Amino acid sequence: MGLLKKKIVREEVKVESVLPVELKTLLKWIAPVRPFKKRDREYYTTIAAIVFLLAVILLFLKEWLLIAVMVALMFVAYVLATVAPESVEHEINTRGIMTGGKLYKWEDMLRFWFTKKWHDTILHLDTKLKFPGRLMLLLGDQDEAQVKAIIAPKVQYEVPETTFMDRSAQWLSAKIPLEKE
Repeated sequence: MGLLKKKIVREEVKVESVLPVELKTLLKWIAPVRPFKKRDREYYTTIAAIVFLLAVILLFLKEWLLIAVMVALMFVAYVLATVAPESVEHEINTRGIMTGGKLYKWEDMLRFWFTKKWHDTILHLDTKLKFPGRLMLLLGDQDEAQVKAIIAPKVQYEVPETTFMDRSAQWLSAKIPLEKE
């Protein structure tokens, strides 16, 4: 019996030293989770009428599952229109953006831009992550220019082009308004 000698190969691995970034809060605010607009009775009756008409058509086609899905979506629309959103704390710091108790690092972000919905300004951040692919944060009482000045050196400011689906949704909401402005 011979002894087996193991040959140990040692490889040198170059490790770049990364200096830790001091955690420092740059901006902090509290805002609702989603835009909210109090709806009137006309909104609910319009949605109910549309769902009823589609349900009658689907009833003749015997699409029971599709009718159930429509009723469920109507219920979600009702809940979102009646229940005010909760508030969450957002923080921009030297390592990234913390929202909902989770830190999203600067290196995971691709681009950002702002939109307006009703009376709210929304900060959109596209990420490299599978989930969430996009962060949408309401600015609340924060100044858009101040937020842009803090984020722009770390993430590219780029407004995406409107897609076919965006244009279709805008056209449909203009042609079939659920309530008067």
